[in-house]
Amino acid sequence: MTSMQGFPTSVTVTPIPAFTDNYIWCLHNGSQAVVVDPGDAAPVLAFCEKNSLTLSAILITHHHRDHTGGITALAEAIDDLPVIGPRGGHISGITKSVAQGDMVKLPAVGCEFSVIEVPGHTLDHIAFYGHNALFCGDTLFAAGCGRLFEGTPGQMHRSLNKIKRLPPDTAIYCTHEYTLANVKFALTVDPENDQLNAYSEWVNTTRANDLPTLPSDLATQRKVNPFLRCDDPAVVKNVSQYANAELSDEIAVFTQLRKWKDNA
Repeated sequence: MTSMQGFPTSVTVTPIPAFTDNYIWCLHNGSQAVVVDPGDAAPVLAFCEKNSLTLSAILITHHHRDHTGGITALAEAIDDLPVIGPRGGHISGITKSVAQGDMVKLPAVGCEFSVIEVPGHTLDHIAFYGHNALFCGDTLFAAGCGRLFEGTPGQMHRSLNKIKRLPPDTAIYCTHEYTLANVKFALTVDPENDQLNAYSEWVNTTRANDLPTLPSDLATQRKVNPFLRCDDPAVVKNVSQYANAELSDEIAVFTQLRKWKDNA
């Protein structure tokens, strides 16, 4: 998959905080806005009002309530609001369903994204890729990945491998500020990783200043995220020790690594 150009110079991407650790990503250009995974309408409406923005579209990555809970109120506030998300008819308020390879055009902000199906966290999970950016919901986190609520380890591993094949400068816009906890676990798995130790210092300083650790970039995540490194000898060795078994393939390593994190 080829990389698209960066965002238009007029477009800014801002995290709108929601709940305790969600980010609702907002792409805006001074007059129009698009939001990704609005679990709550109130902070979106407040942000748009404060910045004199008109909400022109919503992107949805999966069906969990903390990503979809604001759809109804936002659609009631704005007539004919496009809501673009996974196929299946199971998410109330979706006006256009999309699948792997579909293109999503957002003319109000001059952006265009291709759809990547990334099942694992949920079976319906999709991501939006374009302009050297990936809006990936709860599939890939900074130094972590989503829990397997519906999919299998094999599905999630294949989904993460799809993401790994994107250009290394891809900006990763995930939807939760989980980085501190994820880094702590990653250091348990891979304590001798110099890049991870340096990343940990940066994350601690960033969060101590109450700043977001997101977006990250794929090149960094390939160095520090154990869930993207199930072929790395150090990760394989330590996960095998955790599982008390000789693990020989990446899906087996991923399965035990996710189990380790779930029980951490």
